[in-house]
Amino acid sequence: MLHTPNIGLTGLCAEALGIPLFLGSTEGEKETELEDIRQTIKSAKEMYQFDVLGTGGIASNYQKKRIDRILMDCNVHPLTPLWGINQESYMLELLRIGYNFIITSVSAEGLDESWLNRKIDIPSVLELIRLSKHHGFNVALEGGEGETLVLDCPLYREFRIDIIEATKVWEGDSGFLHIAKASLVKKDLKDSELKSIQA
Repeated sequence: MLHTPNIGLTGLCAEALGIPLFLGSTEGEKETELEDIRQTIKSAKEMYQFDVLGTGGIASNYQKKRIDRILMDCNVHPLTPLWGINQESYMLELLRIGYNFIITSVSAEGLDESWLNRKIDIPSVLELIRLSKHHGFNVALEGGEGETLVLDCPLYREFRIDIIEATKVWEGDSGFLHIAKASLVKKDLKDSELKSIQA
């Protein structure tokens, strides 16, 4: 149920966002992981005293039902602002407002090794739309067909993520980008301000 490729980079993402990072752990075993998530949310709530938690789900009922149940058990209101959004429009909108992201894993028919470490731009989104219609996968990669990493976006106010060392690992019909080294780089203020104005 959880995103795992390059999970170690979450700290850089949190720092770029300027928000605290609260860590929990799980072995990722089906259903058992739900209790691990519940305990992590309870511990985070005790520390930060929140009553709303936002998630990025778009279309996975499997995930949404389980997360919503956990949050209700923790007396936390679920917020899913992207739920039910048109996924093709959503992907294009991310580019319009200045998101810079790459694909870090693929595991769907129609997505080969060439997609790993690929920067998503308008031609890439149009190709994803075509392939998703032909092969039947989720164009926003919601069902685990792929994973992404945001290198820069309007929410990263001062820093962007720079990949220094990465290797593609391909395993027949799926694979991932192993990012061995990455760092935060100070953003060009003029570029950052321009993106904010355009958004």
